[in-house]
Amino acid sequence: MLTYRPGKSLAHRLDPRTKLFVQAAFAAAAFAHTTPRGLAVFTLVAGGFLVAGRVSPIDALRGYLPALPFLLAAPLVEAVSVGLGRSVPGFAARVAGVTVGLDPAAAVGPLLAGYRVLLILFVSAVYLRTTPVRDSRAAIQRLVPGRVGRLLGVGVALVFRFFPLLRADLRRVREASHARLGTERPLRDRMRLVAAAGLRRAFGRADRLAIALRARCFAWNPTLPTLRFGRTDAGGVLVAVGLAVAALI
Repeated sequence: MLTYRPGKSLAHRLDPRTKLFVQAAFAAAAFAHTTPRGLAVFTLVAGGFLVAGRVSPIDALRGYLPALPFLLAAPLVEAVSVGLGRSVPGFAARVAGVTVGLDPAAAVGPLLAGYRVLLILFVSAVYLRTTPVRDSRAAIQRLVPGRVGRLLGVGVALVFRFFPLLRADLRRVREASHARLGTERPLRDRMRLVAAAGLRRAFGRADRLAIALRARCFAWNPTLPTLRFGRTDAGGVLVAVGLAVAALI
């Protein structure tokens, strides 16, 4: 799970608003230039971001492991076509009266799009690893004025703090089930037990969170950390502006 880790890297020293601007500009530029040449350039840019945050690509892949099957399945689904009594594009074979075709050219578009999403996730991993939750909340509330920004800031802060706890609860439930020979049960029973126990723990945590917020007199205008743009942010803003210009060209 990708969470904040204190450090002294270049990305740690940047203001969170600069990092949000860089992320948005990178995503816009990647969507505007989803070509092999464009993605090759953005691969180098994303690699530079990983180096700036001292984030390993392996750690980033592990953090987004649940999303990888969907990125890999899209090209396969697009390339494989099934027809009943009709021709299909690409290399075709007939199996039990069903024509199955494989068209590698059809997988190129989804493959590029999936790789584009992967690069954007790498850039997001740098932000998650180098930005404290309180700083993220402060940046959002300063970028989005009014109660809407406060609501978004609270939501982001709770998700960043709550989601890792839920994953840890599910992992402990699975480990406890395995220790009690849960692997001998059918898959449906195992899924039901883990899901039920996970939901009970999630609702329990939500109840305790609500009590903790009331006990601490939760308010819409808490004292947030002071954010200041420094000299390091000038380079980040220049990179973001360059990416935004590339997205418009």
